[in-house]
Amino acid sequence: MCRNIRTLRPPYAEAVTDEDVRAAALQYVRKVSGFRAPAARNQAAFDLAVEQITEATGRLLETLQVRGAASR
Repeated sequence: MCRNIRTLRPPYAEAVTDEDVRAAALQYVRKVSGFRAPAARNQAAFDLAVEQITEATGRLLETLQVRGAASR
């Protein structure tokens, strides 16, 4: 279907962009929904899910405490 979602936290990834976080959210929504591209009637729900998961992922990455990782 799509490429795998990669780990976005240190030490696996040091320079994570907003685009990386959104791409991971998109891959997650695609996997869970089973749609690579949703029908027009599902587009709003699909887009909202991507937005909400992007935000939640950003918050998660900002608050994780990883042993030995530099503070952001």
